[in-house]
Amino acid sequence: MGGALQKFAAGSEEKAKEINEIIDKCYDAHFTTEQMSNVEFFRAVCETVEDINKKLGNTQFRVPKATTLNLAYKKHFKSKGTVPLNKDEFQDMLKEVIFDTGVTGIGGAKDLILYIFGVPITAFVIKQSIIPRAIPNEIFIPSITSATVFILAKLNKI
Repeated sequence: MGGALQKFAAGSEEKAKEINEIIDKCYDAHFTTEQMSNVEFFRAVCETVEDINKKLGNTQFRVPKATTLNLAYKKHFKSKGTVPLNKDEFQDMLKEVIFDTGVTGIGGAKDLILYIFGVPITAFVIKQSIIPRAIPNEIFIPSITSATVFILAKLNKI
């Protein structure tokens, strides 16, 4: 079922199995009823995508919970009646919803920062302790950083 998503995953075989398990779990959780409204369908799809994003370590906004959306709707739309929201009101409502739900996959961003900064610093410290004058620092540090970014790109981490 998740074969089409396989190319997006780093470590394709293992990630494809994990994605298939997530899709199966979400399907069992949401598609048990015969009659489903559009809202329920979109909600099920969004939660599935959120679970996949968590598993793959991508940083995304979480899908807001139905109760959060309902409260925001009642607060901003019911109080105004039939008058549509302007851009500032919509932005305020969106901020409330996003701050309430948060962000998924912060671990992926932490890993990226750790690799891009940590690997070159560690390599520099090792170089300085073993062979301090063999390679100039002006060449060594950018080379290690570029190699780290290249490897992360090949592993689909960035």
